[in-house]
Amino acid sequence: MVNALTFDIEEYFHAEAFAGVVRPEQWPTLESRVVGATERLLELLAEHASVATFFVLGWVAERHGALVRAIHRGGHELACHGYGHQMITRQSRAEFGEDVRRAKSAIEDAAGAAVIGYRAPTFSVVRETLWSLEVLAKAGFRYDSSIFPIVHDRYGIPDAARFPHRLPAGPGVEISEFPLSTVARRGWRFPVAGGGYFRLLPYGVTRRAVRHLNEREGQPAIVYLHPWEIDPDQPRLPVGRLTQFRHSVNTHTTEWKIRRLLRDFRVGPVRDVLAGSGVLVAGEAA
Repeated sequence: MVNALTFDIEEYFHAEAFAGVVRPEQWPTLESRVVGATERLLELLAEHASVATFFVLGWVAERHGALVRAIHRGGHELACHGYGHQMITRQSRAEFGEDVRRAKSAIEDAAGAAVIGYRAPTFSVVRETLWSLEVLAKAGFRYDSSIFPIVHDRYGIPDAARFPHRLPAGPGVEISEFPLSTVARRGWRFPVAGGGYFRLLPYGVTRRAVRHLNEREGQPAIVYLHPWEIDPDQPRLPVGRLTQFRHSVNTHTTEWKIRRLLRDFRVGPVRDVLAGSGVLVAGEAA
């Protein structure tokens, strides 16, 4: 089975953990590290003849067009992570529409390729922002990968479907959804295969979880990571110990874990996995 491998392409200072200490107008003054870390990810994928989906922040695409083109040349899928890494919960419908329009245009202009996929910053498609799916569909997006079917302090729709499916996105409109991966145990859902969970847990836990999804439930997993998660030398920002721990724990082992994942499993872009599952209908994956 092919599992979806995804990367959210943003700077370390874009992480929601730093939203309270770094203002958007300060971003251009901070050290940029996204190019070097993303190029390292591209090298890892090339070494293992693997392709993935890169959800690129529009802010990054405008400043690093060559990086966007390098991702595209590598045969990877380009998708959208919004423009300014603002959670949808902090935007009006009009603001969100402008954010995704600007981001989609920036990525497509840089690469000369169509963008059909979206992932919200901090998985902020929650129950209160399901209206965003209609905005996405009308903007030309064919799939979303933002819903985390868990309980969490920042995001999540605990009773949402766990596997790829079609969702109503307004009157007469549908969109494909690839929820972030979970394993269900005794009525609880446990997040697996991405971000802080990927970094904090031993790799063996991730491997068992992905195998369980593939072999026991017959479903593809989706793995998500950020370039800053393989960058243990990134600058430290003034946040508390717990926040810093959540952001940087085990960044020195993430690259090794990615290598193991690429050896142990077949991976591919979200677009292809959804099409193979019959969730993304003919013509939408183009």
